[in-house]
Amino acid sequence: MPAFLLESSVVVLGLALLIADAFAPTKTKSWIGLAAAAGLACVLALVPFAAGPDARPDATWADWPMWRFYRFDALAVFYKIFVLLTTILVLLLAVDYRSILARFTDHPGSEQGTGEFHVLPVFACAGMMWLASARDFAGAFVALELVTITFFILVAYLRRNVGSLEAGVKYLILGALSTGFLVYGIAWIYGATGSMNPDVISGLLQDGRSAALNPTPLLFGIALVMVGLGFKIGAVPMQVWIPDVYQGAPTPVAAFLSVGSKAAGFILIVRFLDPFLTSELTRGPVLQLLGVLAIATLVVGNLAAIPQTNFKRLLAYSSIAHAGFLLLALAAGSPQSVETVSVYLASYLFMTLGVFFVLAQVRIRRGGESITDFDGLGRSNPMLAAALTILLASLAGVPLTAGFIGKFLVFSLAVASGQWLALTVAVIGAAAGFYYYLKVVRAMWWNEPRDLATVPLPAISNTCVAVLTLATLVFGVWPQPILDLVR
Repeated sequence: MPAFLLESSVVVLGLALLIADAFAPTKTKSWIGLAAAAGLACVLALVPFAAGPDARPDATWADWPMWRFYRFDALAVFYKIFVLLTTILVLLLAVDYRSILARFTDHPGSEQGTGEFHVLPVFACAGMMWLASARDFAGAFVALELVTITFFILVAYLRRNVGSLEAGVKYLILGALSTGFLVYGIAWIYGATGSMNPDVISGLLQDGRSAALNPTPLLFGIALVMVGLGFKIGAVPMQVWIPDVYQGAPTPVAAFLSVGSKAAGFILIVRFLDPFLTSELTRGPVLQLLGVLAIATLVVGNLAAIPQTNFKRLLAYSSIAHAGFLLLALAAGSPQSVETVSVYLASYLFMTLGVFFVLAQVRIRRGGESITDFDGLGRSNPMLAAALTILLASLAGVPLTAGFIGKFLVFSLAVASGQWLALTVAVIGAAAGFYYYLKVVRAMWWNEPRDLATVPLPAISNTCVAVLTLATLVFGVWPQPILDLVR
């Protein structure tokens, strides 16, 4: 089947669910989230059967004009699988979080205002999948805006919650500002090269025509685009929105932003920087820019996470710190940089979404998201506390976990490329991570419980936490399946 039918199927699924929600009103809306997750699982099962024109040159659709704007390579396949899996897990998380959604949208006894909440992630998923296959900057920008607009709505969805509305306004204003930088930077690059297609730009920078190029406007355009994309991934100094938005947004949305949106930003950075990292005209300045961004992001993310008392804000600064590690992998300028970023993001998916599943249930059962709300969890629910301990240890980079594999690959690239200053900062940041992640572990196992209420997990969340924890351990000792998929 032609690969573009994957995104088309996701859009059709979203529209069908919207219609079903309008014409089949029911008391509970959990069936919408479950149907969306099942539909995306079917699309995920179709990915191995999708093909592009290079794999099927004899197909009747191989010469259709849309392939000028759509690519289907190994990197696109990996990120489509990544995005589909992330969205499925977020939808399952939202199903078990619907009591909070009902309380702050309509009233606690009604879920009538929550149907769209389970459908919007489907459209965001379609945008992220298009983003992975965008062949030029214009198509990538349109796909990115589909994702961003969807998140504008999701962040502010709890209309009876002041924190959610405040987060939505901040995300809207700063998101619009970053979009301006992105469009302006693309315009400068187009003016300097005459094209918005990375393949065309790469050819221009490789042949003799590059001698006639003025690198100043081109580098200025690259810097502007990196400002816009830095907002999407949470790189310093464009990270100021992350803590407030994560804290105010519904927990499933914060999880989606932390994993899905970050992955979308990095696939776009990889696609965007590819022609500029293969040309001697721009390679040096671009690597220097990435190195500076990596160091600043590592410092701010890790140090600002240390004094946090709200667990969701801690995860927000942690997300910034992980963006620094990913930028460090790109700053190495190695042929293995993209592979390392992909493996790191895959491990980040398992451990981060697992933590958010636990956080959501603590929010429901104990009514808060502070670290103190985890006090004594090891006594009231030892298995859940053990799973969260493993997931947090993986985020910190403890050996024999998936998080260690990601950090090890990043540090190996930094050593091979001689990025000693950035490597020193990364090591200090990783050490700081042990402190602020293990604060939560200490609260679970050593502190006296302030709330004696247990935190039982619903069947869906219980299964997801178990699977994600197991994946974190398995891929910590056997990362080969992820490496094979990336390659």
